Amino acid sequence: MRDLQQIWVYLNALPLFHLTLTLVAFQAATWVFEKSGRKPLLNPVLIAVAVIVAVLLGTGTEYATYFEGAQFVHFLLGPATVSLAIPLYRQWHRVRASALAIAVSLLSGSVVAALSAVGVAWVMGASPALIASIAPKSVTAPVAMAISEQLGGLPSLTAALVIATGIIGAILGPILLNLMGITDWKARGLALGTASHGIGTARALQVNEVAGAFSGLAMGLNALATAILLPVLWVLLFGG
Repeated sequence: MRDLQQIWVYLNALPLFHLTLTLVAFQAATWVFEKSGRKPLLNPVLIAVAVIVAVLLGTGTEYATYFEGAQFVHFLLGPATVSLAIPLYRQWHRVRASALAIAVSLLSGSVVAALSAVGVAWVMGASPALIASIAPKSVTAPVAMAISEQLGGLPSLTAALVIATGIIGAILGPILLNLMGITDWKARGLALGTASHGIGTARALQVNEVAGAFSGLAMGLNALATAILLPVLWVLLFGG
């Protein structure tokens, strides 16, 4: 047992161990997702996060130690985001034909996402810093954290809320769209990308290329629109 403990201490300090943990957790979660018939409630990101958090808590591993290995996956986030241009390019003729609808949907979606979050937090008596942290929850994490910091929020809290929003949107989004009878893949993609950024876009790409292309477009444009509009709305609502 002592030898096993020493081996565990050694492995737990290696970046390669936590990289392997991340990849294995996500691969196992994807297997469960596929075997379930791609049920939204068994979202791979949700399962993988739960597994990794359980391992870190169970072993008393600090997040900084874990991230030394996971940073290699984190680095690939940039190239993965850029690669979303490929399905968008393939669907560019559909994007041009729906330019006005896309613009109206994105603007209304950006404003509603921010105002609904701010409104709920304000009604529940949240502090200004907490409200500022919640406001950009539907924007991709790097942009959301920058907006939160500009408004006086807590970027680390914003990052957690962004991830939670993405997972919830990817799980409940398709269910709600089905209940509302929205079957057009362009509309479904725009909704998922606007409300739940990259995680929603990944879900859209799993289902349909058109939905994935429009979701990737919505994710990028929503980040831009929110970065411009939210500080203005913040000044109007709170005076600075």
